[in-house]
Amino acid sequence: MPASASWMRPDQTALFTDLYQLTMLQAYVREGMHEEAVFDLFVRRLKHRNYLLACGLDTVLEFLETLRFSDEALGYLASLDLFRPDFLDFLADFRFTGSVYALREGTPFFPDEPVLQVVAPIGQAQLVETFLLNQITFQTGIASKASRVVHAAQGRPVADFGMRRMHGVDAPLKAARAYYIAGIASTSNLLAGHLYGLKVTGTMAHSYIEAHDHEADAFRAFAELYPGTTLLVDTYDTLDGVRRVVDLVRTHGLRVGAIRLDSGDLDTLARQARQILDEAGLADVRIFASGSLDEHRIARLLAQGIPIDAFGVGTRMGTMADAPYLDTAYKLSAYAGTPRMKLSAQKSNLPGRKQVYRLRDASGLAVQDVIATADEAHEGEPLLECVMRDGVRTEAGRRSLDEARAHAQDELQRLPERLRALDPADPPYPVVLSEALQARLDQTRHRLENGAGPANEAVNAPR
Repeated sequence: MPASASWMRPDQTALFTDLYQLTMLQAYVREGMHEEAVFDLFVRRLKHRNYLLACGLDTVLEFLETLRFSDEALGYLASLDLFRPDFLDFLADFRFTGSVYALREGTPFFPDEPVLQVVAPIGQAQLVETFLLNQITFQTGIASKASRVVHAAQGRPVADFGMRRMHGVDAPLKAARAYYIAGIASTSNLLAGHLYGLKVTGTMAHSYIEAHDHEADAFRAFAELYPGTTLLVDTYDTLDGVRRVVDLVRTHGLRVGAIRLDSGDLDTLARQARQILDEAGLADVRIFASGSLDEHRIARLLAQGIPIDAFGVGTRMGTMADAPYLDTAYKLSAYAGTPRMKLSAQKSNLPGRKQVYRLRDASGLAVQDVIATADEAHEGEPLLECVMRDGVRTEAGRRSLDEARAHAQDELQRLPERLRALDPADPPYPVVLSEALQARLDQTRHRLENGAGPANEAVNAPR
């Protein structure tokens, strides 16, 4: 086993794929199949969600721009005895030269709408499937979950505490970025803070309190070192802990910004803690709650008027506990100028290049999406934009993280309230096909069901 097997280096990312992507690529090369293909990445259906929040595009574009097969990767592939020397030479010069059309990060979207479209020689477009699905699926799923948590908190800050129970080291990093786009205020993840410029947060664990002979000593030492800090009060008796905070401020003149409740009956403890603090004249000391929280529990707490000022959310958000996967797909929709599609029941896809138009009412609220062909004019706001051309990012593909966050906040406010609510929307958001796309779908299905050869139907707008 290589010494570096615990981590994936940048020069190894070309091998982050399924074997069959490379066996297909070799077959395409051998058959001389290099014509332009269109692949769509989309979600077939929602699960416990009224919308999804597009995320992960920046990671995808960086991957496509830097995709290379290193000498180490080529050596490994040669050792498998599956690949011909001329194909390995082809891989040595491999570059992604295609175009990508995508939703802006932070855009709410719905089933069957392309999150992104890859337009490239078929082998190139096929090879990148695994990485694109991996990153878009996770980051979109985690951003969508976080968006619900932020909505439930009703403007109160939410901190990301989830990295220690998430799956591997890549997930917490990409999640922290996706959380920020969705509106999360801060993260405990120092590396994410460093890489993405996020606000980091965190104070103490119960072990710090337990390591001292007296809880009051721990509080005093920590508050002296970190004026305005948050003190964890539920290691022993929670309300006694709150009273010790009061004594710390009133007797020793130390400054405390908040207390943290991490366990027990938050409904009762938060009310009682607030009463103790207020009666002591410490109305400015906030209450921060954590411990097995998700959007539903946060919503219940606030609906009952529980006096909590901020939340730390970890495991249930970081693992997307109620919907740990998305039903994403990456499907060929055109090759060599001809629409293509899969006919399997429950797993078909829409043929050809497409555009998504969002229609709004007079107040700016979204009322309907139309999936159309890429070359037709349609009313509404077009959502898919060219973010990469000839393997290089366009200006639209270089938007900042702060721009993505602002876009998400704006677009979420322009969704109907029933979609932002936690309960299933009734009715769901309507997505329809344009007449031209419906006609293309019917024609392609008829041709394939009747075993006819490809017909030269226009499927691509100019690149």
